[in-house]
Amino acid sequence: MSDCRLSLASLVRCGLALAFLALAACGYNDPTPIVADDSLNLVPGHHGRGGADDYTLGPNDRMRVIVYGQPNLTGEFVLDGNGVLSFPLIGNVNANGMTPTQLQHAIAAKLDPDYLHNPSVSVEVASRRPFYVVGEVQKPGSYPYVTDLTVLDAIATAGGETYRANMSTFYIKREKDGRIVRVAATQESRLQPGDTVMVRERYF
Repeated sequence: MSDCRLSLASLVRCGLALAFLALAACGYNDPTPIVADDSLNLVPGHHGRGGADDYTLGPNDRMRVIVYGQPNLTGEFVLDGNGVLSFPLIGNVNANGMTPTQLQHAIAAKLDPDYLHNPSVSVEVASRRPFYVVGEVQKPGSYPYVTDLTVLDAIATAGGETYRANMSTFYIKREKDGRIVRVAATQESRLQPGDTVMVRERYF
C-alpha cells in the first residue's frame, strides 16, 4: 500500500511540475501586459509609425542634424538611454516620442533668438535604434535594425534558434503609448526599432 501511495504522490508532483513548466513557457511569470498591435502584420514597405516622415524617435537613435551655415552645430548625435539629445549651445532636448520634423522645430526654437536669428535646421535619422533578441537563440543581444525585419529574420540574425526553442509562438516586447507591453507574434510578424523578440523554451 505504501508503494502505491508513493507512486501516486510521485505522479502528482510530476503533474504539478509539468503544469508549472507549461505556465512558464507561456510567459505566466512575466508581469508585462499583453496587448494587440496591428503593426505586426504590416505588408513590406508599409511601416506605419516607422515611416521616414512619422518615425517616432527613441533611445539610441542616431540623428544627423544640420544647422545651415553653422558647421559647428552640424553633425551626428545619438539620443541617450532616455531619448534625450545633448546639443551644443542649447543643452538637452527631450526627443523621445518626437518625429524628426518635431525635433528640428524644437532645436530651432531653442536656438532662436538667443543664439541664432531664424535658424534653418534639418533633422534626419542616420540609423534607427537596434532591436534585441533574447531567449533560445545562439547569440542573444542587440542588432542594427533594417527595414521590413520579421521575427524569423531577427532570429536568423541572432545565429538561429537553439534545439530547445519554441518556434511556433513568440512575444515581442515594445514601447506602446509610453509603456512596455508584450505582443503575441508569429515568425512573419514585423518588428519596429527598439523591439525585443522573446524566443521561449519548449518543454514538450
